[in-house]
Amino acid sequence: MAHAKKEKPMSKRLKDIRTDKKLSLDYISRIEKGAIMPPVAAILRLSRALEIDSGVLLKKERDEADKKKVEGFRERTEAYSYQTLTPDAVHKHLKAFKVFIDPVSDHKSVSYQHEGEEFIYVIAGKVEVTVGDNKTVLDPENSIHFNSSIVHKLRNLSSEKAEMVVVLYTP
Repeated sequence: MAHAKKEKPMSKRLKDIRTDKKLSLDYISRIEKGAIMPPVAAILRLSRALEIDSGVLLKKERDEADKKKVEGFRERTEAYSYQTLTPDAVHKHLKAFKVFIDPVSDHKSVSYQHEGEEFIYVIAGKVEVTVGDNKTVLDPENSIHFNSSIVHKLRNLSSEKAEMVVVLYTP
C-alpha cells in the first residue's frame, strides 16, 4: 500500500519559496511600506516567486515614472554633455548615451534621479565614479554597473575631456 505524499501547508510553501529566492521578511516588509524601491533584478525575482507578471508590481509607478522618463530623456538629449545613441528610445526601458565631462570637472547632473540600473564604459579620460560611499576610478576601457537609485556622481580626473558610453535601464 503506497502512502500518499503529505503536501506542505501554504505557509510552509511560501516560506520555502521566499527563502529559496533569498527574499527576507524584513526586505519584503520594507518594500510593502514604500521604504525602498528594489532594483529591477529583485522585482523580477519577487514576481517569479509570486508567479505574477512583473508589470503588476510596477503598474502604478509606471504612469508617473513614464512622465519623468519622457522629460528626462528630452533634457538629456538637449544637454551639451549628452549625445543620445538611441534617439527613438523615449518610451523604452533601455537607453544609451555618449556622455562628456570637461577636464578636471564634476559631471553636471541632468534630469531626475531614476530607479533602475546604470552601466558606464569609459572611452577617454580618467573618471571617478562615486556610488553611495564607494569611489571607483575608471580608466579607458573600464566599466562599472550599479543600481542607479543609489546617489551617484561622476568626476573627470584627467586633463582631457572624458568620454563615456552610459546605458540606463529604467523599469
